[in-house]
Amino acid sequence: MKKLIFTFLMLATLGTAQAQSTFATRVVKDSLFIPWEISWAPDNHIWFTQKNGYICRLDPGTGQTDTLWHQANTHILSEGGMLGMAVHPQLLSGQPYVYVAYEYLSGSLYLERIIRLTYDAAANTLGSPLTLLDSIPGANFHNGCRLLLVANQLYISTGDATVGSLAQDLSSINGKILRINLDGSIPADNPVAGSPVYSWGQRNVQGLVYAHNNLYSSMHGNTTDDEINIVVKGGNYGWPNVEGFCNTPSEITFCADSGVIEPLFIWTPTIAPSGIDFYEHPMFPAWNNSLLMATLKDQHLYRLKLNATLDGIDSAVVIPGVNFGRLRDVCISPEGRVYISTSNSNASGTGAFVDKIIELYDPAATAVAGMAVPAFTLAPNPAATVLTLQWAAPRTAAASYRIVDAQGRMVLQGKAPAVAAKELSIAVAGLPAGSYWLIWQEAGKQPAAKGFEKK
Repeated sequence: MKKLIFTFLMLATLGTAQAQSTFATRVVKDSLFIPWEISWAPDNHIWFTQKNGYICRLDPGTGQTDTLWHQANTHILSEGGMLGMAVHPQLLSGQPYVYVAYEYLSGSLYLERIIRLTYDAAANTLGSPLTLLDSIPGANFHNGCRLLLVANQLYISTGDATVGSLAQDLSSINGKILRINLDGSIPADNPVAGSPVYSWGQRNVQGLVYAHNNLYSSMHGNTTDDEINIVVKGGNYGWPNVEGFCNTPSEITFCADSGVIEPLFIWTPTIAPSGIDFYEHPMFPAWNNSLLMATLKDQHLYRLKLNATLDGIDSAVVIPGVNFGRLRDVCISPEGRVYISTSNSNASGTGAFVDKIIELYDPAATAVAGMAVPAFTLAPNPAATVLTLQWAAPRTAAASYRIVDAQGRMVLQGKAPAVAAKELSIAVAGLPAGSYWLIWQEAGKQPAAKGFEKK
């Protein structure tokens, strides 16, 4: 399903966004330099990049921030620097890897490199950089570069580096979505043999999220036609021959000849869409089955309500009350809290660092600040048939739990009676293999979440 709504028409609905949820905001961390990527990691922390080459780990409860890695040869050039990052969902259970994109100078050439770093949890550091993909041409503008892990493969968005024709050139890796294996090799079923190219005709994709078997992207248009797309293998998205829908004579001809896939949604004038994430949590039920999208020029957080089959957008509204300037990225915790990062510092790295990471949450879900449920462990991890929660001392409070998958979908829930016990076993044999979160809640206390693997 396609939908076209111009920005000036949308402005009339900003104060009346249907079924909006009430939420509070809290600055988790400030004095940052463009947190380009924020990602909820399996250690219950937010991992983020800063454009000047830093990878950091943030405790969202206390604001404590640790620097895990500094890529010293990161070179800031207008929009370029350290950009996207992906944290392996099994970071603490056998796959201690983090993938990141950064740009550097090689003589007079400005290039982008994708590396893999290894996390030492005991030392709380990253190291052992391994180059997976190198020499992606960069420029002052249109560098991409969002990273996403899906089914043990890495998706990489690249911009056209201000040379639009590269997006249609299958010998170039600019203006594309790339797909590589996690060791840097090329998947045998990529649409262009021996090439990382997965889809093409994309001007500058800065948002990627995978949910319900769909790979969604947000893309910057030129002066018109910012886009939301579903990315498919071998798909041509038209740039620079087509902007938005196939609706001019030359575009119609090119679309017919080249099998161009039209966007789900466009914005004219442009709003500069950036990071996106998929929302499906009980904290804000009105936002379920929606894409949440940060925007730069428009300086708003959008809710893009998907249709019943999740392959079209029924409505796009601004979430009121999010007034923090330019927004760069968004991520969602297993509890359903929404985190956004700003992009208000001078892009060159000069001047004060003024960016923030902000939390949106339902105050009713944290009625007693500072009171947490008793700490527990999960065993075995990975689990095959039964997952056991273990406490150091008997717990006595009634509680509930839910298990969500890596995309935040609730797959199992239950209740635990108020009995003195140091263990609770949950049958998980029916869950598919993969990464999950168990969220434990007791009345009047903050919930706790722990990750585990199902084998």
